[in-house]
Amino acid sequence: MRIVVTLVFASTLVAQIPATDLRNTYTPNTDTHFAMPEYKTLAEWEARRGELRKQILLAAGLLPLPEKAPLDPQIFGRLERDGYTIEKVLLETMPGYYLAGNLYRPRGRTGKLPAVLKPHGHWNYGRLENQPLFSGQAIAVNFALQGYVVFAYDMVGWNDTIQTPHAFGSPREQLWSFGPLGLQLWNSIRAVDFLESLPEVDAKRIGVTGASGGGTQTFLLTAVDDRLAFSAPVNMISAIMQGGSPCENAPGLRVGAFNVEIASMMAPRPMMVVSATGDWTRNVPKEEFPAIRRIYELYGKPGNTDVIQIDAPHNYNQASREAVYRFFGKHVLGAQEDRSFAERDVRDEKLQDLMVLHNRTLPAGALSFGQIFEQWQAMSRRQAEGVRDRETIRERLQLTIGAQWPKEVLDSVQGEQVVLSRAGKGDRVPGIWVDGRAPAALVVHPDGADAARNSREVRELKAAGRAMLLIDAFQTGSAVAPRDRSHRFFLTFNRSDDANRVQDILTALAFLKAKKPGEIELVGLDRAAVWSVFAAALSPEKVKLNAAAQSFAGTDQEFLDRFFVPGIQRAGGWKAALALTAAQ
Repeated sequence: MRIVVTLVFASTLVAQIPATDLRNTYTPNTDTHFAMPEYKTLAEWEARRGELRKQILLAAGLLPLPEKAPLDPQIFGRLERDGYTIEKVLLETMPGYYLAGNLYRPRGRTGKLPAVLKPHGHWNYGRLENQPLFSGQAIAVNFALQGYVVFAYDMVGWNDTIQTPHAFGSPREQLWSFGPLGLQLWNSIRAVDFLESLPEVDAKRIGVTGASGGGTQTFLLTAVDDRLAFSAPVNMISAIMQGGSPCENAPGLRVGAFNVEIASMMAPRPMMVVSATGDWTRNVPKEEFPAIRRIYELYGKPGNTDVIQIDAPHNYNQASREAVYRFFGKHVLGAQEDRSFAERDVRDEKLQDLMVLHNRTLPAGALSFGQIFEQWQAMSRRQAEGVRDRETIRERLQLTIGAQWPKEVLDSVQGEQVVLSRAGKGDRVPGIWVDGRAPAALVVHPDGADAARNSREVRELKAAGRAMLLIDAFQTGSAVAPRDRSHRFFLTFNRSDDANRVQDILTALAFLKAKKPGEIELVGLDRAAVWSVFAAALSPEKVKLNAAAQSFAGTDQEFLDRFFVPGIQRAGGWKAALALTAAQ
């Protein structure tokens, strides 16, 4: 039996310390059945929308956005056809990194024209696929015949966009938030820039549509780029499957979130939701679409979204395409609803006539995969070192680690035994509480509270009569519970162990602050010294830090071995943490 999991636990867990830590017993994954939270007001949704946008950009490695260097578009190989033209395009979306695609333009049209971006899914021939279940050529040509300028472009590692593989993202690359999802989303943002630059394109009427992985790219792009005026994600918005490719998953992307929420960020702009009976979108008309429509209703624009389900397997077939033509025709072209948008048969172009690199090579100066990663790291360092505002530094670290000072700490104290939990979160932090005089001290040992009790530091605190809290930070102590990390893309949906340890330290500090107001000392021992430095960096309360982490220099290998949090280097790493703690 499938369990439906709502993303808000507060209604069942408020004022209750769980018997087991939810972070061990609930490990959401791409096949979890999620349920949309209820948003009662537009203000509530808008606040959530802002949070989600930062979360998506952060997971993609695009917070802050890279600098937009000139695209230097190369447009060539023009094919003249009846009512439209096709050209090859090469864009330099980052210095030395190139995105390829085809530009379809109407013939005989005047004035400013609407435009459509066309990302593709994981079809064998990508943007060049032309078969009954999906035809990138058919949709691009028919849009052009209807009066749109169309840019059909590659996913990373596909067809002509070959400087990286499609699947990558080693643990080291994850430290820098460098992966296919981020590069692909950046390419899409730059593709919008390209369409805006074309003199015949109406910049206020640019839309996007794609199916499968192209559907994921469609709603991710509309979530972070408000320039997209209309969209049609096809056969991908689902509460029961969130995407099966590295280009659809990145660490942190869906922690406490899922695709129906992300797709709803399109509201109130026009969006057509296409689903199929034969894939994971089979429930869309009854489950996912009503949730999306409720968001549109908050804006008073329920008529700006619509749904259709096609009796077919996973697809972007003719019936699906014609539904999108009609929806765009109504909302973009101002066509009457009864106007026919039947698809016209199109010429099947030879693949070599559409391939950008057929009988060509990439421009001089094109980077290798390793050089692209090095450039990404250099960009990250420049951006981090250029930030002087402490709150900006703290926000980026906080978003990356996912740890916050809790609004309310629940506690159960029985003699020396204490258990802490954050209200509504379902976590559980056991420990040892020793009452005494202020200032109170929190002692964190990598092996837990019992190991901390036997340390020299605790003996000295005890001799001084100080109040002390010793904790079993996440996955430490004598009773470590199993955590199922076997799900694919585990870190897309779940925080790393080290990130959770930082959260537990903040929870314990908040407990101490309420228990013993005044200065708090944070003692981090051995490997827990690094956890403690990052916790002190995130603390809104002044903390006296006593953490011997001099041996930690913040190299990639040290983070991999001692503090693995995806994105930590992209957020400024060790230097950012030290900058925040130095002023305390």
